Amino acid sequence: MLDTLTLLNKISFPAINRKAVNILQVNLGYRCNQQCQHCHVNAGPSRTETMSPEVIAQTLMFIKNNQIKIVDLTGGAPEMHPQFVYLIESLHDLGVQVIDRCNLTILTEPGYEQLAEKLAKNHVEIVASLPCYMEENVNKQRGKGVFKSSIEALKKLNQLGYGQPDSSLSLNLVFNPQGASLTPEQIQLEKDYKAFLHNEFGIVFNQLFTITNVPVKRFGSMLISKKQFHPYMDLLRSAYKKENLESVMCRYQLSVDWQGFLYDCDFNQMLNLPLARHDCKSQNSQNNEKLHIGSASLNELSNKEITVAGHCYACTAGQGSSCGGALS
Repeated sequence: MLDTLTLLNKISFPAINRKAVNILQVNLGYRCNQQCQHCHVNAGPSRTETMSPEVIAQTLMFIKNNQIKIVDLTGGAPEMHPQFVYLIESLHDLGVQVIDRCNLTILTEPGYEQLAEKLAKNHVEIVASLPCYMEENVNKQRGKGVFKSSIEALKKLNQLGYGQPDSSLSLNLVFNPQGASLTPEQIQLEKDYKAFLHNEFGIVFNQLFTITNVPVKRFGSMLISKKQFHPYMDLLRSAYKKENLESVMCRYQLSVDWQGFLYDCDFNQMLNLPLARHDCKSQNSQNNEKLHIGSASLNELSNKEITVAGHCYACTAGQGSSCGGALS
């Protein structure tokens, strides 16, 4: 059976160039306390990949030297990294805005009971996955009991000030479709989320981000096994909107993996598609060498071509999709 990378490389996508980078997305590792169906990382409890202290130090130096304004921490469950608290404290001291891609349930796990307080103390913005506001749908997609734990975590975050109208602590939720479909209109869905969660549980939050499922890793393999890969790609391509190219996230952010290698985005990282190298004089295999954060500079990456393949249609279909939700 063909893998997703082979299939996606057969699909052409328009060439685009990077703009000025102001966001670094840091994948701290693939270990997670959950194993969701829509995961593009294949994250789970059995994964062992974890960013080393050396790469943590190199990443902090890169952020400082290149005056990165926003650092987006992801995984797996980034909070499971043993240096997570040290990292958010160090970034806070540098005056960097920190985003934590949180699955919510980690905040209720044994050993992580004080983590929410640490996030609040360091003014970390939380972007939390809650792919539906209905319990049955969440548990179907993410596992039995996940909805209940997520609600418990959201209540705790609200008590700390997250999502409150008079607070600077930002709490945003993320919606993912249940399967091979486009996301619904973000503004209306946000209203539905807010009304239901407030009426049923007294929960408040700032914004809802709708993010299209990208056909890589676990989700891509599921599509292939169910013979839905090609129909899904046809759906994404038919909904392509050229105007979304202007604001796709790879134009202003970079992704770094647990080993310190840089990519245009987290999805390219999962497909092992490295940055296009422009420092090689000859067009040979050296062009595919990975650039490491320990030796990289933003000056050499600005306005350079972005590595693309068929999965990029997920970010440009319909209202568009990014780590910050819809593009239009």
